[in-house]
Amino acid sequence: MISPFSTKTVLRAIASMLVPATLVALAVVLVIPAHAASDREVKVRTAPVYPELAKRMRISGAVKVQAVVDADGKVTSVKSLSGNRMLETAAEDAVKKWKFGTAAATSTEEVSINFEP
Repeated sequence: MISPFSTKTVLRAIASMLVPATLVALAVVLVIPAHAASDREVKVRTAPVYPELAKRMRISGAVKVQAVVDADGKVTSVKSLSGNRMLETAAEDAVKKWKFGTAAATSTEEVSINFEP
C-alpha cells in the first residue's frame, strides 16, 4: 500500500510541530534565572586537619563542600558534594569555622578543599 503523504510532506509537518516547542523551551530557559553559587569573599579561612589514616594511606584529592551562609557571613550548615569519603568530615569541619563577608541575604556557597599529603 502506498502512503498518501510524501516524505517531504511528513517532514514539513514534523518541523512545523517542533519549531513552536523549541521556541517555548528557549523562552523558559531565558526567563528562569540560573541558581549559581555567589562569590562571597572569605574573611576567615580555617585549614582542614588532614585525617591521620588518610595521610598514612596516601589518600589525597579535593572535596567539594556546599555551605549555607547567613547574611552576617556565618556558616550555618555544610554538606559534602563530592570527594573521598575519608576526607569529607575534615573538609566539612573546616568550612564550618569559616567566616564570609556580609551580604543582603543568606546564600549558598560551593568551595573546594584540597588535601595533599
